[in-house]
Amino acid sequence: MDSDRDKIIKTYADHVYPGKVEFYQKYDIVLVPEKREGCKISDINGKTFYNCHCNGGVFNLGHRNKEIISAVTRAMETYDIGNHHLISKPKADLAKMIAATLPEGLNQVVYGVSGGEAIDLAIKLARGITRKKNIISAKGGYHGHTGFALATGDKKFKEKFKPVPKGFKQIRFNRVEEIKKAVCPDTAAVILETIPATMGIVTPDKHYLKAVQEICRENKSLLILDEVQTGFGRTGKLWGFENYDVTPDMVVLGKGMSGGIYPVSATVYNEKYKNFLKENPFLHISTYGGSEIGCIAAMKVMEISQKKQFLDHVLSLEKFFKQRLELLGAAYPDLGLKVRGKGLMMGLEFKDEMTSLFLIKILFDNGIYVVYSGNDPKVIQFLPVLNMSKIEANDILSIIETSFKTMSG
Repeated sequence: MDSDRDKIIKTYADHVYPGKVEFYQKYDIVLVPEKREGCKISDINGKTFYNCHCNGGVFNLGHRNKEIISAVTRAMETYDIGNHHLISKPKADLAKMIAATLPEGLNQVVYGVSGGEAIDLAIKLARGITRKKNIISAKGGYHGHTGFALATGDKKFKEKFKPVPKGFKQIRFNRVEEIKKAVCPDTAAVILETIPATMGIVTPDKHYLKAVQEICRENKSLLILDEVQTGFGRTGKLWGFENYDVTPDMVVLGKGMSGGIYPVSATVYNEKYKNFLKENPFLHISTYGGSEIGCIAAMKVMEISQKKQFLDHVLSLEKFFKQRLELLGAAYPDLGLKVRGKGLMMGLEFKDEMTSLFLIKILFDNGIYVVYSGNDPKVIQFLPVLNMSKIEANDILSIIETSFKTMSG
C-alpha cells in the first residue's frame, strides 16, 4: 500500500509539476518538507536536513521565525491584505523604515508580491522616466520569470516564450569595457544583481559597480540593482551594494523581506523621479502588493536585520565557514574547491560540474540541502540561515567534511 508520502508525491506530479517530480526521483533527491524550524527542515518521512540554500534568502531568519510569526499573528487581529486603492498605515510605516536605511533620495517605495513583479516595475519605471527603450543586463544573470524580468535573462529561459519584448541586451558581468560600449544615450537602464547568484555567486570587482554607475550617469541612464537575494543582511551589510561604494537609482527587494512567512517585495526609486507616478497614480497597481500583514512581517524583518549584533554575527559566521571550508579544500585537493562570495552569500566552486552534482547528492543523503547555480552548475550555492548558532554551523561543516571524504573515496 502506498504511504501518505507517496500519495502526496503522486498528487503533486498529477496536478502541479510532473517534470520536477521526475527530475527529483531520477536522482533520488525527493524531499517533501513537513516540520520546519530554524535552519532545519524535516521530510514527512522524518529525515531532517540543514537548509543551506534558504530558497535564495527567503529563510534568512530561519523557518517559522517566532518573532515574525508573533508579529503577523498580532497584525491579524486588526489587519488583512488591505486594499491597494486606499491609504495604509503599515505600507507607510514600512516605506519610511526602508527609506531610512538607504542612501539619501532612495525613498519612493512601490510594493509587489514577488521579486519578478518588482523587477518588471523597475524596468517599466526606467522606460517611463527616461523615455528610452533599451535595457542592459548581464549574461548568466537572473531577475525572474515574469515578462520584462524574463527578457533580461539568458536564452534558455526565454527561448520557448517567443516573441520576447524587444530592447534588451546582455553583456558580460565584471567587464567595464563592455558596459562602456553597450550603454548609449538610448539606454534606459542597466540592471544587475549586486552579486549574481544564478551566474555562480560572482562577486563584482571592487570598483565595477561604481564604474557602471558613472557610465550610466554620463548617458543619463538609470542603474537598477537587484537586491532580492543580497538584501536584508545576507552579505554582512543590510544591503549588498553597501559593500561597493555605489548608489543606485533603483533597488529591488524581495525574498528575505517576507521573513519566510508572508510574500512581499518592493521597488525603491529615487525621489527625483517621483513625478512620473505622481502624475500617473494609477498607471501601476498590484492587488496583493504590500499586503498590510506582509508589511508587518517585513517591518519585523527590518528591525532584526539592521541590528549591528545581527550583522556582526553574519560576518562572524562567514569567517568561521570560510576558514574551515578552505581547510577542507586543502585536505581534499582532488575536489578543486574554491570558496567565493561575501558574507553568507557563498558559492562553493568545484573542479567540474560532475563533482558538484555528485556532491549535492552526497550532501543530501547526509542531511544538507543545497542546489547548484543554474548558469554555472559546477558552483553549489551555499546560503545558510543567517541567525544559526556556531554549534549548528559546526555540525554543518562536519557533514560537509564527511561528504568530501566520501566523494574522494
